[in-house]
Amino acid sequence: MSADLPRLAGSALVALFLWLAPFCAAAADITFEKAPLQIISTNGKVHKFTVELAVDSDQRSHGLMNRRHMPRDRGMLFDFGETRQVMMWMKNTYLPLDMLFIARDGRIETIRENAVPLSEAIIDSRIPVAFVLELNGGTVNRLGIATGDIVDSPRISGLKP
Repeated sequence: MSADLPRLAGSALVALFLWLAPFCAAAADITFEKAPLQIISTNGKVHKFTVELAVDSDQRSHGLMNRRHMPRDRGMLFDFGETRQVMMWMKNTYLPLDMLFIARDGRIETIRENAVPLSEAIIDSRIPVAFVLELNGGTVNRLGIATGDIVDSPRISGLKP
């Protein structure tokens, strides 16, 4: 019977690989278009970023998961295609993130700073929003971004890339 253990373990690993392969392949196939974005503070300062666009359900589900680094001037814009209450989490996300919950007109309605990496705690917009912008944790504080500031991009202004 002990001679069968390596064969059984090998078969179990093959079965596990075959079961996981479609999920890994699907995650590897997810790509994001990039677009310019700027945040215009109420004091007139303009902060420019390049963001990846998460516009379909697979992209929104994957988000920034499994990334270990993101340049300071980068982020991800989630477009939900409608205005609704949004709930996010940080499962499999290694970067601390600032989340800006944005109305259809581009106004920042709610900000959640420094979301804890790998947490499954729900981060709630608390009010209906159309977009979420994720930036590196600490960006909101560093740049003085606040509720009421305006986020402008081709996606938000209606000129969808």
